[in-house]
Amino acid sequence: MLDRVVHLLPPELKAVLERLPESSMEHLEEIRIREGRPLELGIRGQSRFAASDGTLRAGSDGAYKPTADICRKLLEKITNHSLYAMEEELKRGFITVAGGHRIGLAGRTILDGGNVRGIRDIGGFNIRIAREVVGSARNLLPKLLDKNRKTIHSTLILAPPQQGKTTIVRDIARSISYGHWGMFENAAGWSGRKVAIVDERSEIAACVRGIPTFDVGPRTDIMDACPKAEGMMMLLRSMSPEVVIVDEIGRPEDAEAIQEASHAGISVIATAHAYDLHDARGRPVLRQLLDDGTFTYVVELKRTAEGFMHRVVAADMKDKLPAAAREPTAAAKGEPERVAQTYSGFQRGDVP
Repeated sequence: MLDRVVHLLPPELKAVLERLPESSMEHLEEIRIREGRPLELGIRGQSRFAASDGTLRAGSDGAYKPTADICRKLLEKITNHSLYAMEEELKRGFITVAGGHRIGLAGRTILDGGNVRGIRDIGGFNIRIAREVVGSARNLLPKLLDKNRKTIHSTLILAPPQQGKTTIVRDIARSISYGHWGMFENAAGWSGRKVAIVDERSEIAACVRGIPTFDVGPRTDIMDACPKAEGMMMLLRSMSPEVVIVDEIGRPEDAEAIQEASHAGISVIATAHAYDLHDARGRPVLRQLLDDGTFTYVVELKRTAEGFMHRVVAADMKDKLPAAAREPTAAAKGEPERVAQTYSGFQRGDVP
């Protein structure tokens, strides 16, 4: 994984990371660089600190501490030596680089009339390494299919950050664009669908000059680096999609565009930050979409020591779901999975 972002790193930082065990670097997910503070890594969902001698530690004592000069060099690299050219990205607090890797930034904000205009004195970086996992939606996809229309139902995918949402929707896009409908045998003769992706943060398709670097399928069109609501409406008018995919919704204008697509007979696959359906209904925009029946299913993703898990719930269950049923429960051995109108237990996903 390190080789995907090593070109972004100053030589001093690169040297430290290249001394670390290769077995750990294969599962590297995040590099957290904070000026004058210990170098933190995210490895398989676990936090570790890197020492200059190439060892990993659970505690921060003795960890390598990047200097102000190293942080300056890193900022110059990720902005191509032009902070001005990245003004819009800095306003949002992150920069997405080629390959779909998102670099979060922390520092002192610059305000203009109470609104954030940018960030200065940047001393914190979080490099999130994007990865493509072909087949990660294979077990999930059959549970979301609309067998009458021979396509996918509109679905809301929920999880806290770094639980695999983007990886899953990327593979859903690829699968239905190719016509690979997972493990549902009766869909063997279904054709692929025209897919439109609004990739506001350039993470799903990781486009470079408009060309996706991840495989999102042969029937897929991408509106890259475009606000979600505007991108959805542009694609609806221009590309006649059958399925629209969008990541991390949450604003009123997102809901309006999703409803517009839904009323046009288009399936919408969206992700949002929430622990589960109960939490999602605490967010006004998501509650509105759920109450209006925009989504047929809600998928909850969860990360465990065994890997990524999912469970599917009918979106119309609302708050009638008893508290006990919201607890993670594994289906009994041999018991059929309950999806359509019931709350299913967490099932093992295909994301390692």
